[in-house]
Amino acid sequence: MDKREIMFKEIRNKKRQLKLEEAKELLINGEYGILATNGENGYSYAIPLNYVYVNDKIYFHCAIEGHKLDNIALNNKISFCVVGKTELAPEKFTSKYESVLIFGRAFIADEDEKKKALIGLINKYSSGYEKQGGKYIDRSIQDTCVVKIEIDQITGKANR
Repeated sequence: MDKREIMFKEIRNKKRQLKLEEAKELLINGEYGILATNGENGYSYAIPLNYVYVNDKIYFHCAIEGHKLDNIALNNKISFCVVGKTELAPEKFTSKYESVLIFGRAFIADEDEKKKALIGLINKYSSGYEKQGGKYIDRSIQDTCVVKIEIDQITGKANR
């Protein structure tokens, strides 16, 4: 039995499960994700943030200190959720949706990954402003932390 089969439960409703490539496409195109970490007080901490999905890893930036980083230092196991298109279907007492859920481990990115991730974020969220974005990165890189999520499990689900 594969170690991942032991660690993660399967999706109950298989007919809603997305193929891996569909889930990755949702990661690439998602507007924001919600990072969930565990704190020293036993409470989970979930926060929406901008991210970029590159080379089967997720990257996000943050301040060089704070709640997220404290929790990651304590326990780097995280979950990360991206919700795509949604639409209420009140007449059917349901909604249409697409989402992807990731379980993984978070690490501080090294300097090379940090710069590439920041450029990736500029390309994703500020398309057309890459030159100005590069200057912005150069000015603020020392005051910015980039976190890398190495993915252990990806599951996507949809009701379209």
